[in-house]
Amino acid sequence: MFTPDLGIVASMPAIAAALAAMPPVASPPWAASVAAARADLADWQRPRPIPGAVDMWQVMARLRERLPADSIVTNGAGNYSAWMHRLWPYAGFRSQLAPYSGSMGYGVPAAVAAKLVHPERMVVSWNGDGCYLMNGQELATAMQCGAAVLFFVINNGTYGTIRMHQERHYPRRVHGSSLANPDFARLAEAYGAHGEVVAATGDFAPALERALAAIGSGRSALVELRVDTNAITMNASIDDLRRQADAARRD
Repeated sequence: MFTPDLGIVASMPAIAAALAAMPPVASPPWAASVAAARADLADWQRPRPIPGAVDMWQVMARLRERLPADSIVTNGAGNYSAWMHRLWPYAGFRSQLAPYSGSMGYGVPAAVAAKLVHPERMVVSWNGDGCYLMNGQELATAMQCGAAVLFFVINNGTYGTIRMHQERHYPRRVHGSSLANPDFARLAEAYGAHGEVVAATGDFAPALERALAAIGSGRSALVELRVDTNAITMNASIDDLRRQADAARRD
């Protein structure tokens, strides 16, 4: 298991500050390649149409506008995590907690721990529905300890990564990946947290503001985003995966 050198970790802010203070190099030879890489990144982050009533591209744009730059983000494992990894601008060191081994269920307990260590910072727990069901009961710990965490549940009614591989290799032969989910917002309220359900893109901005108000008052909040199962990845829908699989078989 990788163990970071704590001395190096502690010196990272100073190293970053020293690098930022260096004067820019005039007309560096790598300027063209940097510009090309920047253009590739911009294209990679360019919004694309996705199925369903909740547009996660717009959700992420709103989060970038409203959440503090030094927010700590935690997540488990699954396709849903790509939205944060691809579109959230991590502005500094020690701003993300995620599993080394791709283990599910990490996002909730990691967020509670992060908030207890850094109560002055916004902590965002980014979860899929399957991930949240594994350790969502730790919301009780957050409430007991006064850790006001902003929880998100990306609810598409399935284990997304598993479903993706099923559709890629065995299109339409789905087994054991569907979920019968609770109302996550009402479940959060049962723990004493604030709960919101977002079923359409236009509902997200006001729901986020109410959740942030709850966080400001020292109370955890959970926002459930009910997304279309067909929007299985950022780049491809289930319909796309099936078409690709069918075409590969014909070839």
